[in-house]
Amino acid sequence: MVTTIQLNEDVKKSLDELKSNKETYEEVIMNLMMIADKHNREQEQLLIEGCKEMAQENSKITRELESIEDLSKWEW
Repeated sequence: MVTTIQLNEDVKKSLDELKSNKETYEEVIMNLMMIADKHNREQEQLLIEGCKEMAQENSKITRELESIEDLSKWEW
């Protein structure tokens, strides 16, 4: 099934700048969607790694605090 969509003239011009002579608008849009999906997956992975690092640092701080019997001696 093929459908028609309406695009603002500026959007069409932007798509025209992205496409090669033989490339269809559908191919341009699909490529953009794949790039966006890849970017989202990379961002998610970076967030996961950042959370893991923060959890490790928090565990380290917790262990250090637990090892101190008198917190008034702790250097803040």
